[in-house]
Amino acid sequence: MTAQVTQTVSVIGLGAMGLPMALRLNETMTVRAFDLSSERTELGRREGLEVFDSAAKAAADSEVIMIVVRNGAQLEDAIFGAGKVAESASPGSVIMVTSTVGIDVVKQLASRLAEHDIEIVDAPLSGGPVRAGLGDLLIVVGGSEKARKICQPILDSLASTLSIVGNAAGDGQALKTVNQLLCGIHIAAAAEALALADSLGLDLRNTLDALNAGAAGSFMLGNRGPRMIETLEGKEPEVMGRLDIFVKDLGIVTDASRKFEVPTPIASVAEQIFRLGLSRGLGAADDSAVIKVILKDEKIGG
Repeated sequence: MTAQVTQTVSVIGLGAMGLPMALRLNETMTVRAFDLSSERTELGRREGLEVFDSAAKAAADSEVIMIVVRNGAQLEDAIFGAGKVAESASPGSVIMVTSTVGIDVVKQLASRLAEHDIEIVDAPLSGGPVRAGLGDLLIVVGGSEKARKICQPILDSLASTLSIVGNAAGDGQALKTVNQLLCGIHIAAAAEALALADSLGLDLRNTLDALNAGAAGSFMLGNRGPRMIETLEGKEPEVMGRLDIFVKDLGIVTDASRKFEVPTPIASVAEQIFRLGLSRGLGAADDSAVIKVILKDEKIGG
């Protein structure tokens, strides 16, 4: 059965992920966009988006309001705080949450939005800005069948891998929590491996190629490894995913582990490694910069 075509979608948040997704959707749909940053809003305008001076105005008259923010506090502020999205959104519309914010946050917002006759599709995603612009994201989805159907054209446009994990808001967050546990551990492990290889005097690019060809390879090693090598060479790699995002995400993982009494000792250690990076002023750096926590400063660029 062909999914209902969504004619109009609002994109609230034009950051590293929000802008390429908005541009991707703008190829086939009407996109109404907003960002708190006037610089990002103007960039969206120059790229051909219809932009508005408030989230409330951007969200009006749209079937789907896709909110692309950094954390739960920003999400709640956009919907019920200064953004006033809940006030301006039409009854029967759907808010699509793409951020990793945790199960409880989404469930609580879904309960409050039900009073406005607005549903949530819980759709946290992975893949980075380049893949966002290509429609090559991994998206895990929780939400009612009705709400998912409304969002289906958007999901199809943005995702190369789409996993429906449940019929309730929060189900997507649950799977994304497990996903981020593995991703955070793999990045930290890649940093340790390449730092050790560097200290052993190995050629790092040959080492990375050899590791990726064997059982030790992982997506995060292959993806972050080249940027870690750039860091070791004293360069500043392009920010494809901020380090402070993994501080947030691994915090969600360890919070869930405590709530459900499931020990996650390796994830807890990885979280502390990222927190050390945050304490050293690396929060806005690419998450591959976590390798700086492992090596002494004199080894960077040495």
